[in-house]
This record gives sequence, C-alpha cells and structure tokens, in this order.
Amino acid sequence: MAQLSFNTPLGSLTVSEDAGYIVALDWGWGRDNHETPLLREARAQVNAYFDKTLFVFDLPINPDGTAYQKRVWEEIRRIPYGTTASYGGIAQALTSGPRAVGGACGRNPIPLIVPCHRILASQGRIGGYSAIDGLDTKRALLALEGIAVRG
Repeated sequence: MAQLSFNTPLGSLTVSEDAGYIVALDWGWGRDNHETPLLREARAQVNAYFDKTLFVFDLPINPDGTAYQKRVWEEIRRIPYGTTASYGGIAQALTSGPRAVGGACGRNPIPLIVPCHRILASQGRIGGYSAIDGLDTKRALLALEGIAVRG
C-alpha cells in the first residue's frame, strides 16, 4: 500500500492508496511515503479543499468496512459542501438508528473525502468527531465551509 504525507492548515495528513483506490486518510505523518499519480491527485484535491477552491472530491475510494458502514459513508458523500445533515436524518434515510450512524462515522477511514464532519447531532449540536483534536478539528472544518454550530 502506497502512502503520501503532507502538511495542511490542520496539521499533517497521510493518504493511502491500494489497488488504484484511496483507502485511508490519517492524521499525522506516515512512516513510508511513496508518491503515485493518484496520491498526488489526492494531495492536490485536499489542498484545494483547504484553499476553498474545491467543493466536491473526485477520487476513486474503497474504504474498508461493513456493508452497513459503506452505505452510511455513501450517504455522507452526498452532503454538499457548506451544508450539514444529522445522525438522525442519515439514519432515517437508511432505515437505521442514529447511534449506528454515529458508529459508522467514528470508523470512517477517509475523513474529509468522506466528510463525516458534516454530520451533526440533533438540534444542530456538534456531536462527536474521531479525528485528532476531536471537536476542535470538526469545528475548524465546519468553519472553513462557513458553517456555524452550537455546542
């Protein structure tokens, strides 16, 4: 599996590729870096996102997860830049429960590209976020997209 680390306004990120698909985006600097055309494109798109010039990621992804988690992640990818959805709303769309959606969000291996930071708790509260620095990172990503949250 090839990976590429780079700096962003929120710190170092490492994006990983396997068999022509992005499979992970991790906070921090990876140990083994090997650039590929896809990883360079992923870096360019992430940088463009932070520069506010890219609003939809266009990368082939193949996150490792259960069938249910993949359904949640696909639903999350449909949330447009600058907007949010709720755990309950996603759950309703999938005939599921909000806690199950929250669990899938917490296991999302490709944050930003699968923008789970756009999922809020009921009544517009911030909810949770499993990335480095947790809710501070979620607030920063939402603020970048022009979204103000409570809590």
